[in-house]
Amino acid sequence: MMGPTVKASRMTIERGSDGYPPGVLDLANAPKRLYMLGNPEALQGPAIAIVGTRRPTPYGIALTELAAELAVEAGITVVSGGAIGCDQAAGMKALACGGVHVVVLGCGADVIYPSSSRDLIDKTLEAGGAVVSIAPWGTKPQRFLFPQRNRVIAALSEAVFIGEAGMPSGTFSTAEAAMELGREVLVAPGSVFSPESRGANYLIGVGACCITDEESLEIALSRIFGVLRHPHGPLREVESADPREQRVLRGLAASPMRSEDIARLAGLDARGCLEFLSDLMISGRVEQLIDGRYALTKEVLHAMTAIGQNDGSSNQR
Repeated sequence: MMGPTVKASRMTIERGSDGYPPGVLDLANAPKRLYMLGNPEALQGPAIAIVGTRRPTPYGIALTELAAELAVEAGITVVSGGAIGCDQAAGMKALACGGVHVVVLGCGADVIYPSSSRDLIDKTLEAGGAVVSIAPWGTKPQRFLFPQRNRVIAALSEAVFIGEAGMPSGTFSTAEAAMELGREVLVAPGSVFSPESRGANYLIGVGACCITDEESLEIALSRIFGVLRHPHGPLREVESADPREQRVLRGLAASPMRSEDIARLAGLDARGCLEFLSDLMISGRVEQLIDGRYALTKEVLHAMTAIGQNDGSSNQR
């Protein structure tokens, strides 16, 4: 149970201080302090918890790694408990994709548990992530700490993705905490014959968001985090910083348009409009229909519709 081999800054973050993660304040009886190794900024960005069974099937590993990869492409921090199985798979995949990972432990932040998590924790710290605990330095793992650890995992995140979970499962306490906090729980269904899918299937039955394929996961991320994935590059924000692009994208969200109408909306001449549309098409946001009109790609339309619904507005194609 020795600590990580990577040297990392050690911090104690008091509740009410500037560095205390705002999401954790949503907890009833939020911890008075958090003990942290690593980069405090890792606790401040958008985050998704990716957790699950300690005995995942290849199917569960594939789901977990897909969620971690899409999260990293979106610039979303991955949070896990560092446990054997889905948690470690999520963390290692996030790091392999160049992302930020946060591990929340059921022991002191300077204690390695389980021992198999040493490599994950060292790589997390090397990559600018963080290791967090509610337990004081040097605290050995104790059973009562793990449900509290799971509450913090949920609170640090805007959503929880469960790669695979049996019944009963410690993952349930993370899912329950997320639901109590108003965080969305994302779950992919598994085989009715697989013991490692019974918990996941149960959670879908009681209201978790059902993830049926890669596209549905992308749409869920779009809705929750306001980002989308397109085939020509990484995930990007739907709301463009360019006011001209915003006007055109919102216009196309209402209905497809001809180039001359887009030119008027954008305030461009014919040549400038064609160059403008070319950039939008290359970036995967706009496509040309068979009748010559231009329209949003399906992914962008889904994402903008989701954001519009969250804002109380709606878009139609």
